[in-house]
Amino acid sequence: MLGTWLLLCGGLALGCRAETAFLRRADDSTGRCTYTFTVASPMEAACPDAGGEPELRAELAALAARLSRLESRERGAGGSGPRGGEAGGAREPQPGVPAGRLEAAYSELLRAKTRLEEEKGRLEQENEELGRRLESSAQEVARLRASRCHPGGGGPGRDTLRAPGKAPRWDPQPLAYQELQSERTEVPASRLLEETGLGHPGSEDLGTATGCGELVWVGEPVVFGRADSIAGKYGVWMKDPEPVPPFTRETTWRVDTVGTEVRQLFQYEAAEQLAQGYPTKVHILPQPLESTGAVVYRGGLFFQPRRSRAVARYDLRGETVTAEREIPGAGYHGQYPYSWGGYTDIDLAVDETGLWVIYSTEKARGAIVLSKLDPETLEIRRTWETKIRKRGVANSFVICGTLYTVSSYSAPNATINFAYDTATSTSRALSIPFENRFRYLSMVDYNPTERQLFAWDSFNMVTYPIRLSQA
Repeated sequence: MLGTWLLLCGGLALGCRAETAFLRRADDSTGRCTYTFTVASPMEAACPDAGGEPELRAELAALAARLSRLESRERGAGGSGPRGGEAGGAREPQPGVPAGRLEAAYSELLRAKTRLEEEKGRLEQENEELGRRLESSAQEVARLRASRCHPGGGGPGRDTLRAPGKAPRWDPQPLAYQELQSERTEVPASRLLEETGLGHPGSEDLGTATGCGELVWVGEPVVFGRADSIAGKYGVWMKDPEPVPPFTRETTWRVDTVGTEVRQLFQYEAAEQLAQGYPTKVHILPQPLESTGAVVYRGGLFFQPRRSRAVARYDLRGETVTAEREIPGAGYHGQYPYSWGGYTDIDLAVDETGLWVIYSTEKARGAIVLSKLDPETLEIRRTWETKIRKRGVANSFVICGTLYTVSSYSAPNATINFAYDTATSTSRALSIPFENRFRYLSMVDYNPTERQLFAWDSFNMVTYPIRLSQA
């Protein structure tokens, strides 16, 4: 309607000026009603030819551009006047915001680049330091091997070879030896029991000079070494009480048991080398072991394969598994562990009488079951069921056919709280002080040759001197 009124008003205006105008109404090709208003030009007698079309198109384009600039000015934040509108139409609206974001992003990229370069430099320095340590370790291992490869040489040549490595590497050891000496002399009461030899670890003839007896005393822990990685939070270390050549009673073994694929068995020529952290050899087990229940006995590593109720024997000379047998009904992988956990369902032990396995079954309802094993075939020779709940104790070990348990793995002043005698099939309560110096006891084993306990306490490999009563 508005268009119709405009056309009528235009016709009236032109009519007032005595100019002829025509208004025509008709349907277009789509059926819509259209109005056509025609008026003669007062200035031109005829329409311009084709040559005038460019000028007309240029004028129309200029008008369209101006209209666009005006519309842009109305939509934007807007300057005042035509110049402000033109400037607003000639560029994108508010260009300052994206430019600022780009500058901030670029600055952040530069900072990230700087951090990456610093991290790269730090990693390169660590790599160089590790290379130097590896080279130093290789030289030390070569030096140790060279010093042991000339058993018959007593001349100046051998002294000259050993002297350079001995002074810097072994200076700290007298300190550890003095600490061990003080540990021995602090217990004069041992003389009253007429068996002072039991309180002196390391004597070669302890296994034959004294007989079996009941545990009456555990001394303070003596630290031999410390694990230097998270894999050594808990583990197991031991010596073979009845070694097979080429291994000796001084050969020391260690396994760091944190992880799902524990296969590395570290071999050391002596406990002193263990303290230095340089193994003589690393054995790769054919199958991963579970937790801290392994022992070394008569030239073999006895361990529980991961996620199984079996016990296996790994021959240390042949480096193969020579026997493997399931323990009937034994819980495994967290069914009946010690109180600290760690999948300690099956625990192996060695004493003066042979090889033992400590576990529990559904039939025993979580109480400790003790079985004697054949070290060659792993057949069970005899089994005892106790009344001691396995989850209620932190660890256990066997001395002279008697099972002893530790009350807590984290209390600093724990106790040896129970004993089960396989000779009489009876148990009794005890209260022998036992110190958890580092508050995370994950392994305790008895060595019948040295007559002392080997333990792993929160990264630390320690021993405990013990004393037995007279049989």
